[in-house]
Amino acid sequence: MSEGISRRRFLGLGLAGGVALAAPAFLRGEEIGGVGRARLRALGITPGTMPPGPLNAITDVAGVEVGHTTLIRGEGRLVVGEGPVRTGVTAILPVGKTRDDHLLAADFTLNGNGEMTGIGYVRRTGRLGAPILLTNTSSVGMVYDAALGWMAERRPGLMRSDGWPEPVVGETWDAFLNDTEGRHVHAGHVRAAIEGASGGPVAEGCVGGGTGMVCYGFKGGTGTASRVMDGGKKGKPYTTGVLVQANHGRRPQLTVDGVPVGREIPELLPERGEVRSKSILVIVATDAPLLPAQLQRLAKRAALGLARTGALSMHSSGDLTLAFSTANRLPARSVARVEALEVLDDEAITPLYQATIEATEEAVLNALTSATTVTGRDGNRVHALPLDRLVDVMRRFGRLK
Repeated sequence: MSEGISRRRFLGLGLAGGVALAAPAFLRGEEIGGVGRARLRALGITPGTMPPGPLNAITDVAGVEVGHTTLIRGEGRLVVGEGPVRTGVTAILPVGKTRDDHLLAADFTLNGNGEMTGIGYVRRTGRLGAPILLTNTSSVGMVYDAALGWMAERRPGLMRSDGWPEPVVGETWDAFLNDTEGRHVHAGHVRAAIEGASGGPVAEGCVGGGTGMVCYGFKGGTGTASRVMDGGKKGKPYTTGVLVQANHGRRPQLTVDGVPVGREIPELLPERGEVRSKSILVIVATDAPLLPAQLQRLAKRAALGLARTGALSMHSSGDLTLAFSTANRLPARSVARVEALEVLDDEAITPLYQATIEATEEAVLNALTSATTVTGRDGNRVHALPLDRLVDVMRRFGRLK
């Protein structure tokens, strides 16, 4: 593991609640081309100019917690309802498990052929007061129901109050590797991801909701990164973190720090079937005090980060972003008529745009470099991005010595 993450710590984060049902290759230390999996910076590739946070993860934003439940079971021919299973759920808790604060938030739809349910409350109120969960397409209903049940147990009378918050559940399609129609994500898996969420390092690649995802024709999935804004002499060094569920793009589009890596590695394409990988979910967190209108501008900048990796946002793609700020914490049941808010002046917001762009770009690439080769239903296989080949290409283009 890179950046000081022990193997034991990695496994604990990757399998919240111990729910994984087998020991897949990515947990057995699989090597591709003689090189173990690593985050992008461990390879010497450092896109952008802003510094990352200590963990280079969305959890660099204080209070944010992430948990995964990863489901791996069976192999061979697809039998709907039985498997093979290559899926899961990822939980992002903006204020952790023990607090009920509401945060300011906003969303942006780059291309709308996807689902992020529960977003209506965010759009109406500019508030986020519930967990964010990422999963596969057919599991949205179960995940939403289980998350709402978890919330209701913790907050008696929640649904009798005016404007009760809704969990936000996003999805991307994993049917190339997974028995998606079998709907194998259940309530216990959702609760395990939520209860197992924590700060600290975040497991990436073939974990949680990203387990069955494909990105640029390589194995994709979950990725994260962060950036710290230089506050100058008088300003505060705000942190912005991003987590993605990457399931988009075609091989020739893949670009790493300006290098056409996808065109340089045209082989190792997915085997035995056609991949419908076109969507991506982006969650942006910041500790800068921003209003919903400002947060929507941050959400829009995530699209520029995706473009730097080669994304086109295709016609049938679901490219959805949710951004929130932890700076202003509003009580869930306020009796005050007026709430005092701290707000960053618009003249100081541009570095946060850059932070969002760079963190989104690196989060996608971390998903690729962390993921391992996976064989799923009907023997369909998606290869990991070969890191030795990536390093060689970057050297030939002068990005590495």
